[in-house]
Amino acid sequence: MPEAEPADPSDAHAGLPSGGGAGTPAPTGPATPPVADPAVPALARSWPVGIRPPVVRGWEPPATAYSRGHRGVDLEAVPGAPVRAVAPGRVSFAGRVAGRGVVSVELSGTGSPPLRTTYGPVRASVHQGDEVLAGTVLGTVEATRDAHCGPTSCLHWGLLRGAVYLNPLSLLPPWLLGLGPSRLLPLDGPPPEH
Repeated sequence: MPEAEPADPSDAHAGLPSGGGAGTPAPTGPATPPVADPAVPALARSWPVGIRPPVVRGWEPPATAYSRGHRGVDLEAVPGAPVRAVAPGRVSFAGRVAGRGVVSVELSGTGSPPLRTTYGPVRASVHQGDEVLAGTVLGTVEATRDAHCGPTSCLHWGLLRGAVYLNPLSLLPPWLLGLGPSRLLPLDGPPPEH
């Protein structure tokens, strides 16, 4: 019998406020570029929902493993919106955690233990063991009845290596974060200085 993936707090508590308590408003605005993390290759080929969705709540790493924080990012998304794999991998979990739909994908070629992305709340259309490509639809955003995302609905997107939480925005290359256009450089060296 396959071993079920342990529930991770980022998904199980996706509907619960963290950090400042129930009265803390969710920050809004554009994605803040993540600090470069050498443990996370920028291998994503798409956002999990939409095209550059607003980040409703950003990455707030806890001070200790048991401290309050936000172990992922919340992306504005309407119920029923397709949720896509950001990179190729294998579905390691697709089911319910604490009453919410969760999908986890182990990313191909990311070492041992592999990087694992989590998405919730999601009505899954994939199953444990399915191989997925970047852009494969994993399911759709489920409607929720809580104040986690403020006045909008959202998708909680997490990233782990083993039991260590990482900033999922680190997976996005600069062109997906909207940090400026890509430039082609000459094959024979860097461009001349002006």
